[in-house]
Amino acid sequence: MPGINTPLISRAFGYMMVSGVFLYLINNYLVYWQDLPGPYLLFSHYDWFGFEALNNPLEADQVTQGWAQVICYLLVLVSCIGYTIKSNERSLQQDSIRFAALSAYIIRAAFWSVLLIGFIDMVISFLRVESFLEFFTGEWLTQQLGRPIFRGTFVHYPLMLVSLFFAARFRSISFSWLTLMCVLAEFLIVITRFVFSYEQAYMGDVVRFWYAALFLFASASALVEEGHVRVDVLYTGFSRRKKAWFDSIGSSLLGIPICWVILMQGMGGRGNSLNSPLLSFEVSQSGYGMYVKYLMAAFLIVFSVSMMIQFISYLLYNIAQLQDPGDHEDHVSYQQLVSDKGA
Repeated sequence: MPGINTPLISRAFGYMMVSGVFLYLINNYLVYWQDLPGPYLLFSHYDWFGFEALNNPLEADQVTQGWAQVICYLLVLVSCIGYTIKSNERSLQQDSIRFAALSAYIIRAAFWSVLLIGFIDMVISFLRVESFLEFFTGEWLTQQLGRPIFRGTFVHYPLMLVSLFFAARFRSISFSWLTLMCVLAEFLIVITRFVFSYEQAYMGDVVRFWYAALFLFASASALVEEGHVRVDVLYTGFSRRKKAWFDSIGSSLLGIPICWVILMQGMGGRGNSLNSPLLSFEVSQSGYGMYVKYLMAAFLIVFSVSMMIQFISYLLYNIAQLQDPGDHEDHVSYQQLVSDKGA
């Protein structure tokens, strides 16, 4: 449409959406982990925007904290608009590559996290169930490692920080390695069960842990590589611009909203399906198993965030295709564009 700067609006939408999802996660942490009021309670306190009024109004310091949160969130969103205007020379494809690289980094960090945590937690569980752990760590630390909150805080979380470094250092990962680890772990269970009549709960836990990570974390990578199953009746015969229209509509009306629904339904309250296990460091009731069940709830968060960012990247690429006049086919595909730039 004349007079509408479609690339600028699209880039602003992309940056605001990516910033919005991270703000949502940060707000969730501040509200449910640090007991800050957040925008919801603040608006309920004033009975604004249709929010139900609180039975017990917020204290003065809570009101101040709530306003500080709201102002910070608004500043971030306004900064996104300011950045898109200031960097107007950037193309949609450049930002598409940037978002794809961000999604890839999140997936790499999650990949290294489940790999390291799976190994370390499995070793701790093995030593603990066989009564070897006290020999290496002492009585007090052995007791503490039997507490989910201690193992999560002082074993799992540091390994996640190490994974962030590995994800930045090693730019190439292959989920075939995680597949191999799942197969080897399952093979070990078969050998120990039927040959040595030995099986412990942690052995099945690590298989489920890695399998869940494999299917959920590889989704964003599969989107880049066209690895998802496409029910293709008409799409193959479409022109480049028609494909761009369908991919844009699918990303904006189906892909991105579904990711938001998962996050908001799973993290909309303290007792929701994703927040509850994370807050309580939930573990399985299988005795001396691994203490990673709460992390498997977080897999859906990683899936939703990485897929949403990837959908936004895909959306910007396809809008760029629609901005390109003509219907020629000698163009760089999304897969080529992202892989050539190392995303």
